[in-house]
Amino acid sequence: MVTLAEVAQHAGVSASTVSYVLSGKRSISTTTRQRVEQSIRELGYHPNAGARALASSRSNIIALMIPLRTDMYVPVMMEIAIAVATTARTHGYDVLLLTGEEGPDAVRRVTGSGLADAMILMDVELEDERLPLLRSTDQPSVLIGLPADTTGLTCVDLDWSATGALCVEHLAGIGHRDIAVIGEAPAVYERHTGFAERTLDGLRSRAREAGVRVLHRPCEGGYDAMALTLARIFDERPGTTGFVVQNESAVEPLLALLRQQGRAVPEDVSVVAVCPDQVAVQASVRLTSVAVPAQEMGRHAVEHLVAKLDGRGTDEVVLIAPELTVRASSGPAPAAS
Repeated sequence: MVTLAEVAQHAGVSASTVSYVLSGKRSISTTTRQRVEQSIRELGYHPNAGARALASSRSNIIALMIPLRTDMYVPVMMEIAIAVATTARTHGYDVLLLTGEEGPDAVRRVTGSGLADAMILMDVELEDERLPLLRSTDQPSVLIGLPADTTGLTCVDLDWSATGALCVEHLAGIGHRDIAVIGEAPAVYERHTGFAERTLDGLRSRAREAGVRVLHRPCEGGYDAMALTLARIFDERPGTTGFVVQNESAVEPLLALLRQQGRAVPEDVSVVAVCPDQVAVQASVRLTSVAVPAQEMGRHAVEHLVAKLDGRGTDEVVLIAPELTVRASSGPAPAAS
């Protein structure tokens, strides 16, 4: 294992100079810094994590709080987590994954123990219990999600309100006047999870403006739950011709049930999904969809967090504009019989 002294000898500087280059505690000339960095690369030197933390008062670790709940679509959560981890690594940080449903206790554990230099929080609720602690600590943090009150916080998210509005605009624009929204599992709305609530708000608001009727029904996902939900929708609104699906687990069951009922997509009913592109293009009918930009969300969160750690960041809300891609699942509303 290469030592700090060997790096110093290779670069022709003192061991303390190498230490200052690594910690950034003192100003080092550009020429000397570049010589030390070149020696580090050539020798393959990796500072001892414990010693580095003691010397710099930093762990070079970012804590990612990502509660893995059974009512959430885990592949999207993990895609965001991978984007966080890979982007963090390019900035010299490792990621500590906290997957339990600990709420404020997880924040206390990180801030009180020095486990990490900063935090990224996911699965954000409108009135999230973790926020008072975040506001009271000096430790930098970024939310992937948008609470009701963003004061004193940095948030990165898809513009879910605009996403809901975009789905209605597309269906209304091709003549659909009765739209059913198949939402996430009921528990997601009971927690007032930000992305689900905001999508619904944007959808309903644009529907009122367009004179379109909307019926929202949460769904656990899976064939049996979808069958009950779909039967309820057509019982309450027999004239429904447009569907917006914000529940990846419900996509294929919905398409299968519509086929069994003799309802052709898109000739009889149109389906628009809010989901990853992979889900949309691999469905039995290629879905018109608004993509969830998981990688972009993770990357932006880390970049804003690193800026804060470097003393350059400010509290702000970054909303990613939604993009709707038209595929085979949406078409003009059928003529009224």
